[in-house]
Amino acid sequence: MMRRYRIRKDDSCILCLRCARECSFGAITAEQDGSLAFHHEKCTDCQRCASFCPTGAIFITEDENTFRKNGVFSHDDITEILLQAETGGVLLSSMGASGKNVPIYFDKMLLNASQVTNPSIDPLREPMETAVFLGQRPEKIQRDAEGRITDNLPPHLELSSPIMFSAMSYGAISLNVQKALAAAAEEIGTYWNTGEGGLHESLYPYKRNTIVQVASGRFGVHETYLNAAAAIEIKIGQGAKPGIGGHLTGKKIIGDVSRTRMVPEGLDAISPAPHHDIYSIEDLAQLVMSIKEATGFRKPVIVKVAAVHNIAPIASGIARSGADIISIDGYRGGTGAAPKRIRDNVGIPIELAIAAVDQRLREERIRDRVSIIASGGIRNSSDAIKAIALGADAVSIGTAALCALGCHICASCHTGRCAWGLATQDPDLTKRLDPEKGARRLVNLVNAWTREIKEIMGGMGINSIEALRGNRMALRGVDLNAKELAILGIGYAGE
Repeated sequence: MMRRYRIRKDDSCILCLRCARECSFGAITAEQDGSLAFHHEKCTDCQRCASFCPTGAIFITEDENTFRKNGVFSHDDITEILLQAETGGVLLSSMGASGKNVPIYFDKMLLNASQVTNPSIDPLREPMETAVFLGQRPEKIQRDAEGRITDNLPPHLELSSPIMFSAMSYGAISLNVQKALAAAAEEIGTYWNTGEGGLHESLYPYKRNTIVQVASGRFGVHETYLNAAAAIEIKIGQGAKPGIGGHLTGKKIIGDVSRTRMVPEGLDAISPAPHHDIYSIEDLAQLVMSIKEATGFRKPVIVKVAAVHNIAPIASGIARSGADIISIDGYRGGTGAAPKRIRDNVGIPIELAIAAVDQRLREERIRDRVSIIASGGIRNSSDAIKAIALGADAVSIGTAALCALGCHICASCHTGRCAWGLATQDPDLTKRLDPEKGARRLVNLVNAWTREIKEIMGGMGINSIEALRGNRMALRGVDLNAKELAILGIGYAGE
């Protein structure tokens, strides 16, 4: 097997063997004589060993041994061909797309700033509104015979900040991760999403801040589950694998995962690509209505789709189906396991998708029928602001949230050996994450981003998320061609 990384140690090593105890992939082992053995081919560069080495003696570097350079076939190309020739299997990977040649449009957009004629706002001394309400908006204000405003507002989700936590299912991630997400969402005043793995009974107390998911496999879906949430999400697709279903291997279907998902232990949980009761917008509308009826019309319904080339008409249809919110997951959306070729080659970036959808819904005069959540590659507060300026109401973060909990994006989630105790069900590994400490780190992250959002909006002369939403005049592009600028709906820097 070809090595991708090489493990080294320097003279400061005291042979405490901590690195061997921390390595969950077997890349570092302790020999009987008390020495260390390095199995470089098993290393995933998760950085667990280096992080816990008391003397900083461990170093992980890319292996210097490479195939002869070729203008067409890279080292990774050749390695993957050799692996598939040996196994005959589909290449699996985790996290978001590598996207080597796909631009990150967030990095090619700059935000405007106020100067003289439109003064900036000081968020420390002036009101700055970051609250967001997700759901349908009535077409007009209604009043009763006495002239008082009639409450005809459909059910909404209220967020204190335009940042939510993405869908990550129990089984793909550990229960401790979900506990941290749920507790953080409750403290912040935002929402976390169960994904398609059902809701563990210990998390029912967080129902006011929980979004539950109905996917094609219907894992863990029952009436109590639907009513133990603030909103219900119908998952049609996700950014890491548009057009295909989900797959959780049988080795992760154990104990509480099996009971929560309502899947026999050891049996692979496979979600088919399509919902077998949805083959048209009319079918989708029927499922939306069925869920609303089952929950007494008290909860908004979200429809989650992957960002694909015809996303604008798809979103238009979803808006007309009766759904309250559309969640769009872009090309760089993370996942616990996906075929590598699909992850890296299918779908479009979230920036282009959001701009196209917002423009289409405005042209059809139905933008207020739905709210839009953007996800898939949101890395920081400026990405969030740019996504909202392109037309999103809020953003959802998954990989960034996992990074806050310790993830180093070694893209080995599908192995079930996560060294940081996140994407695993191994009890010896899951205990590495303390849910309370994890929740505190998530709260810190969202609070930090929210403060930065206020600062940036203040510098733009904008005092609310509502005023930022779809405000593409606040954006300018650099190193973009005319077609890209047209789709994004923004001008070039200097115009």
